Amino acid sequence: MDIPVAILPDASESPLPDAIGRQAVHWLVLLQGEHVTQEMREAWQAWRTEKPEHERAWQRVETFLAGLRTLPSSAAHDVLAAERVPDKGRRRAAKLMAIMAAAGGAWLAVERVPAREWLADYRTGTGERRTVVLDDGTRLVLNARSAVDVKFDAGRRLVTLLEGEILIETAPDAQTVARPFYVQTAQGCLQALGTRFTVRQRQADVQVEVFEGAVRVRPAKARDQDYVVQAGQQTRFSQDGAEMPLADVDEQSAAWASGMLVAREMRLDDFLDALAPYRNGSLGCDPAIAALRVSGIYPLADTDRVLDMLQRTLPVEIHALTRYWVRLKPRDALEQKG
Repeated sequence: MDIPVAILPDASESPLPDAIGRQAVHWLVLLQGEHVTQEMREAWQAWRTEKPEHERAWQRVETFLAGLRTLPSSAAHDVLAAERVPDKGRRRAAKLMAIMAAAGGAWLAVERVPAREWLADYRTGTGERRTVVLDDGTRLVLNARSAVDVKFDAGRRLVTLLEGEILIETAPDAQTVARPFYVQTAQGCLQALGTRFTVRQRQADVQVEVFEGAVRVRPAKARDQDYVVQAGQQTRFSQDGAEMPLADVDEQSAAWASGMLVAREMRLDDFLDALAPYRNGSLGCDPAIAALRVSGIYPLADTDRVLDMLQRTLPVEIHALTRYWVRLKPRDALEQKG
């Protein structure tokens, strides 16, 4: 199949961050759902105008779809039909991303739009958690908006974290020769050493928190360096190395697996990042209040209530164009002081 040249970005343009490409695809899938409201469309438009990079990412999505219309192929027909005919949630998203991957591989490769996440072995959507028991008895819990691939063979047990956050409780391997258990991330590889731990794929690094046993961390570009994170410790690592010294871990940081978000002096922007997978649309805060500290126990099932609690306990106020586009900003008094 020929790929239309129009889907390739201009070589003079700077690459878009992975996170923005991911947001653009999330909006594409959301807008092709069965029940698209005017409120959703207004939130999508607000996201597009919020930053030039957002609009550039969306223009590339539209250029890609326009390019498909020039193809006399069944793949193009399927995508265009998908814009008109309602389908069911995850199957529809997976089908759309599969077609995009097949028909628009060049665009996806250049921008690294996460087709793999949508086609993963196991994934969760907004506000959804999922528990999976793997073939060896290992218990795997996926946080909201998370995706993993799983591959067990004669030599190893491998979980690849494509997006989001997971909680792993490894089980002893029943094979005659025990196979090592690995978690592959965008920043490097982890080896579980009889362990209960969480792994969170962030924009620029990976956060690891160990509750039992130990985890060996090997950054992708520093494979000769091993960092062993013991029970009660946590770290963040990039492809070049790990954050040292290791920090203490809070057992309650994995409370999301039970539907709660426990914060102890957490930065507001980090708190909102943890809350965002539990609401549709876009959630963020003004940089002026990003470093405010949040403490408390919050129900992930009711994010509106959580935001209201923040507004009552911090010098912030909610600015919502719609419920799909929410920003926390300083209260007027705080702005005047600044």
